[in-house]
Amino acid sequence: MQSFALLPRALPPWFRENARQLPWRQDRDPYRVLVSEIMLQQTRVEAVIGYYTRFLEAFPTVEALAAAPEDRLFKLWEGLGYYSRARNLQKAAQAIVRAGAFPSDLRSVRALSGVGPYTAGAICSICFDLPTSAVDGNVLRVAARYTNDATPVDLPAFRRSVAERLEAVYPSGACGEFTQALMELGATVCTPRSPKCADCPLREKCEGFAAGTAAALPVKSPKKEKRLVRKTVFLLWHGDEMALVRRKDSGLLAGMWSFPDVDEPLDAEGALRWAERAGVQPAALLEQTHRTHVFTHIRWEMDAFTILCGAETDAFVWRTPGEIRRSFALPTAFRIFLKETDV
Repeated sequence: MQSFALLPRALPPWFRENARQLPWRQDRDPYRVLVSEIMLQQTRVEAVIGYYTRFLEAFPTVEALAAAPEDRLFKLWEGLGYYSRARNLQKAAQAIVRAGAFPSDLRSVRALSGVGPYTAGAICSICFDLPTSAVDGNVLRVAARYTNDATPVDLPAFRRSVAERLEAVYPSGACGEFTQALMELGATVCTPRSPKCADCPLREKCEGFAAGTAAALPVKSPKKEKRLVRKTVFLLWHGDEMALVRRKDSGLLAGMWSFPDVDEPLDAEGALRWAERAGVQPAALLEQTHRTHVFTHIRWEMDAFTILCGAETDAFVWRTPGEIRRSFALPTAFRIFLKETDV
């Protein structure tokens, strides 16, 4: 099997010449690296930059994040999705504050809420110069192409093998740079589609390039069908205000604000009966719309009913669309209806 011994010699010099200027690369502050790595989970770099800057302006220290009101935290996270990341990030900050310092060994960093093997490896190598690999999709793709390996990269055994082989060649004194160089190569050159092999510092030793298979790699296991949930969403209007509800503290989008909804498909008559039982005195059904929202493992098919109401009830919080935009963090699955009904 192709050796990784060349990588620590070839990649750091390439990285120093070609690295993108990203705000979280300005220093090795572990708090800032933690924030960036959590934000970057399943989110593109381009989308994260603005969020990262605003987040650090609001919470410049781990102490500030630890003490932040959850609603303000979620509002700053609005649009990034996967809100459990924000909640876990705050739990991690609170644990760091209680401990009195940011942990500096892999086991302790890994114990922080929301921190998996990849994030822990990135923090420990970048901030503390430890030989701890950070194996994400970019690194797995580089490894599969470099070694011309058609093993499905989503298999845990393949990920462990790549991590172990990388850690065996980590360069002393340049661990953080090596980690970032691997990430950067996968993100900018060894891309998922149309890899830029002509620009790759590993091209001469890349077995996938030599075999002409680079573009066909990596291989992934067949995707499982997403679980389908059919929902009904209620866009309840009283005057110029809409009804909001705080979701339960468990399950998907736990603790978030949303429009009222039920996990069953209702027709127009059923939606009006639901509104009647909710005590809002439905006066007219103004509109019915359908939207789809896809999560990692679930697909929501949503029928939304815009209903003019004759009364407000304490079961809901009533606010204008402008107030909702300014003060409430609505998940994307519900924010799409706010845009459509903001009249």
